[in-house]
Amino acid sequence: MALHQQDWASKWALYSPDKIAVKEYETGRTATYERLNRLGNRLANYFAHTYDIHKGDRVAVLAENCLEYIYLFVAAQKAGFILTPLNYRLAPAELDYLLTNAEPALVIVEDKFSELVSDSPAYKAMSHCCTLEALAALCAIPAEKSLDAPFPLTKLEADDPIFILYTSGTTGFPKGALYTHGMLFWNSINTAMSLIINESSRTVNVMPPFHTGGWNVLTTPFLHHGAYSCLIKKFDPGIVIELLEQEACTLFMGVPTMLKMLADHPGFEQADLSSLLYLIVGGEPMPVPLIEKWHAKGVYVRQGYGMTEVGPNLTSLHQRDAVRRKGSIGRPNFYVETRIVDETGNDTAPGHPGELLLRGPMVTPGYWRNPEATRAAFRGDWFCTGDMVIQDEENYLFVVDRVKNMFISGGENVYPAEVERVLVQHPAISEAAVIGVPDAKWGEAGKAFLVLNPGAACSEEDIRRYCTRQLAKYKIPKVFVFIDALPKSDTGKINRRQLGLSS
Repeated sequence: MALHQQDWASKWALYSPDKIAVKEYETGRTATYERLNRLGNRLANYFAHTYDIHKGDRVAVLAENCLEYIYLFVAAQKAGFILTPLNYRLAPAELDYLLTNAEPALVIVEDKFSELVSDSPAYKAMSHCCTLEALAALCAIPAEKSLDAPFPLTKLEADDPIFILYTSGTTGFPKGALYTHGMLFWNSINTAMSLIINESSRTVNVMPPFHTGGWNVLTTPFLHHGAYSCLIKKFDPGIVIELLEQEACTLFMGVPTMLKMLADHPGFEQADLSSLLYLIVGGEPMPVPLIEKWHAKGVYVRQGYGMTEVGPNLTSLHQRDAVRRKGSIGRPNFYVETRIVDETGNDTAPGHPGELLLRGPMVTPGYWRNPEATRAAFRGDWFCTGDMVIQDEENYLFVVDRVKNMFISGGENVYPAEVERVLVQHPAISEAAVIGVPDAKWGEAGKAFLVLNPGAACSEEDIRRYCTRQLAKYKIPKVFVFIDALPKSDTGKINRRQLGLSS
C-alpha cells in the first residue's frame, strides 16, 4: 500500500519554524523545527553522497538520548533508510550478534561506548563507521545551501521499515521487530486520540532510545503533532521532578519503578506539578497505593499496554478508572482490533482467560530476516501477543499471565531462555532454569536454578562474574540456587511452576 510522504519536520518547519521541538537537558542544546528539517536534509544528503545509503539500508546507532538521534529520525523519514538503535546496556557479545544480524551500511558509535564494539568481529568488518561526535560536528556547521538542499523525497510504502527494534527472544536470540512508516503514523493517531497531544504538549523523555518506549510512546507522536520534548540521558528522580516543574510538562511516561522513585523523593511534596494532565504508565501494573499517592498530588494516572511489535500504544485506562478498575490495562485504542482466544483458537467468553490477539494498521509485518519467528507470531492476520488476558463485562482488559515465561524487571523485558542459553555455556553448568520472582525495588528479578556437571565446582560469585561479561546487567539473575536436578514434566520440559513454588 502506497503511503503519502511522512516528512513531518518539513511541515512544522513551514508552520512553526522557530518553535523549539527538542531540548537536550545535559547540554542545554535545543533544536527548532526549522533546524530539525534542515539537518534532516543535511544528513540524508550526506549519507547518500558519502556512504551511498538509500532506502532500505540500515544505519545502526549506539548512543544515549541526544539531538543527533532526532536528526537521524528526520533523515530516515526523508530518505527511507532504517534506523537501528543498539542497546548500550548489552554485553559486547550481544552487540556483535546484533551487528551481524542487521548488517548495517553505517554504524554510529558514541565515544563512551566504543569499547563495547571495539573487539567485535562484525564491527571490524563494517564498511562505514563514524563516531557520534563526528556526526555532531557535521550538524554544528552553520546553515549552508549546498549542505541543506531539500532531499528528493523517497517513495515509501506503508510496510517499509523506519526502525529495526531488537527485542529479547524467547528462543534465546534477539529478534529485530520491523517498525514501519505506516505503524509510525497509526500509532501517533491512536496515541493522540487516547491522550491529549497537540502543538502545546510538553514532556520529558527518560526512556532509552533503544526501546520503542523511547521513540514511540511519546517522542514520535510529539514530533508528528508539533509538540516539545526534553531529552534526558539517564533517569534521576531529583532531576526529573525539577524538569517536570520547570518545563511545565503536560504528559510524562514512565514505568512503575520510576514513578515510585519520583513519589518517594524528598522534592516530590513541594514540587508544583499542576501542568501535568496525567502520567502514562507502561511495562507492568502500577500498585494502587502508588496511584493514590499521585492522585493526592493532583496528578492522574493513565495505565496502558503496549508491545514493540504492535503500536506500541494499544490500550489505555482512563484516569477516572485508575482505582475503580485497578489492575486493568484499559480498553483498546481507537484503531486497534482485539480478540481473546483459547488454545483451539476459539473466542473466549467474557471473564474467561485467553490469549490476546491484535489486528490493525499498527501491526508489524514481521521480524528482520526471521521468517520462522514471523510465521509463529501470526494467526492469519492477527498478531499473537503471548499474553493471557480476561475481558470483563464492560470490555476492560486485565493481563492475568504470560503465555511465554518472560518477566519484567524495572520495566525491562527479560526472557529466561536468553539467560539460560548463556548460563549453560559455562563449563561448570549442566542445566539452568530462570524464573522471575517478586522484588521490592524492580518489581521482578531473576532467580536462576543451576545444575552443575559431575565433579564441577563453581561459586555464585564465579557465575555472576561470567554473566557480567555476557549479559546486560538487568538480565543477570539476582539469586543463584544450586540444585541436584531440575523438576521436569512427563514430556521432559522444565516444570517452572514447581520452581516458582519453591522460591
